[in-house]
Amino acid sequence: MQANHPLDRPALSALTTRQAHLALADGPAIRFDPGYALFAAVRGDLADWSALARLARATGPVALFETDAPEPPGFEQIDHIPCLQMTCDALTPARRTVDFVDLTDADGPEMLALATLTRPGPFLERTHQLGRFVGVRREGRLVAMAGERLNIDGHGEVSGVCTHPDWRGQGLAGGLMRIVTAGILQRGDSAFLHARAAHVETIAFYETLGFRPRMRIDYRVLAAAG
Repeated sequence: MQANHPLDRPALSALTTRQAHLALADGPAIRFDPGYALFAAVRGDLADWSALARLARATGPVALFETDAPEPPGFEQIDHIPCLQMTCDALTPARRTVDFVDLTDADGPEMLALATLTRPGPFLERTHQLGRFVGVRREGRLVAMAGERLNIDGHGEVSGVCTHPDWRGQGLAGGLMRIVTAGILQRGDSAFLHARAAHVETIAFYETLGFRPRMRIDYRVLAAAG
């Protein structure tokens, strides 16, 4: 699994650079603290799946974010989502803006509730601590948010984008994505995200913001067998 670019294996890149302080390891196997994310990887060219299985038995299910990776032995697959990785080096001009607030740790329970309702992707109890998150409040309620997840040297991931069903169609998600992406670009990084490959309309929307397809990548959630 030799990677030629940091985004070829984004979970491994994050766990061995800017988010290494959140890593748990067993030999060549490495994963995020499960309170933050399920992402895991195996370092090196030859995968030591036994080490990853030990880590998964000790800490819970793991998620692989790899391209062209086989389903590893010794695991039971819980979920498999083909994704499209997209990158952005410059945003398209914005037609409108949204009023937003920076979200803090105190907003964590509301953020988890909104993500649980709308299912933008894996979002756990401490996912909101992985990077900056911004949101929109209406009548005191958090109705939309977007933020950062994987943080790699030179690259920042836009994630957790969601809007409450009662407030969709107002451009809140796009506006918040622009704010998060602009912050990533302003610090000198490129922005990237992952979309479900089957969600053609969502991918087309991301393209209107300035994101472009880079590669297909598989998201697999695995539990150690037995």
